[in-house]
Amino acid sequence: MNDLKLHDLQCFDAVVRAGGFQAAGLALNRSHPSVFAAVARLEARLGLTLLDRGGYRVTLTEAGRLFHARAGFALREIDNLAAYARQLASGEETVLRVVMGDLCPRPRLLALLGAFFAGREATRLHLDYDAVGGPVERLLEGEADLIFHRASPSNPRLEVLPLGEIVFVPVAAPGFLPFAPSPELTPDRLRPFTQCVIRDTARRSPPEDFFLIEGAPQCSVPDHGMKKELILHAMAWGHLPAFLIADELRSGALISLAGPHLPGRRETLSAARRRDRPHGPVAEALWTFLQDEARTPMA
Repeated sequence: MNDLKLHDLQCFDAVVRAGGFQAAGLALNRSHPSVFAAVARLEARLGLTLLDRGGYRVTLTEAGRLFHARAGFALREIDNLAAYARQLASGEETVLRVVMGDLCPRPRLLALLGAFFAGREATRLHLDYDAVGGPVERLLEGEADLIFHRASPSNPRLEVLPLGEIVFVPVAAPGFLPFAPSPELTPDRLRPFTQCVIRDTARRSPPEDFFLIEGAPQCSVPDHGMKKELILHAMAWGHLPAFLIADELRSGALISLAGPHLPGRRETLSAARRRDRPHGPVAEALWTFLQDEARTPMA
């Protein structure tokens, strides 16, 4: 069993797939007799009859069927290993680490990443989520190759590619406030009511505050999906991206609190990477792909 040859396994697999020795020889660019000899050698080493040669076409024996299922798996793993070695030799990344921030319209970005990685099976996408200051911190600390989030183009360490504008709207569920919202609504009048905020996942960077009303009671959540659910259940008010609540605003499930004193906010969603470090071929290809796609706004 320790003397099994890869060549013999490949010939056996080719015979099964092609339906005969001659067809297998053509597929492998080998002679008919050499393929026949390889399979016979494999059967001798295993002590099994893998093929029934008594009919017009060779067929698998029961032992051959069971063995071929395992052999096919092993051959695929060897092919994957060879592809992995070629990728290492070419300098292509085996893993690309991407972080999505809390600004992201996930369906659109996941569609983009899916389209890009569909032809790059040898590079594994490691996708993570961070909020507020977390994505940029992860990037600057070398824990991500690329982020989708807000990023300052004035930071000399970052290369920033704007992808679109995200509009944030202050909203509440009907009946959450004991008065009807009006254009005169001010942050001071909202101070007694619970405000829902996204938790900052940054570990070492100074905390960033967005939309916070000083002195207001707060509840925190990990992402905008959870924030939306909490606001819909009239547990708090808060700012949410317009792309996430368009249906709820139309149906009246959420009401906008926006006005001159609560104008909401516009954020630029960007792709960002380190300017001060080299990037591998796959990361460069992804950046070029995103530059092409940036012509279509995300929001």
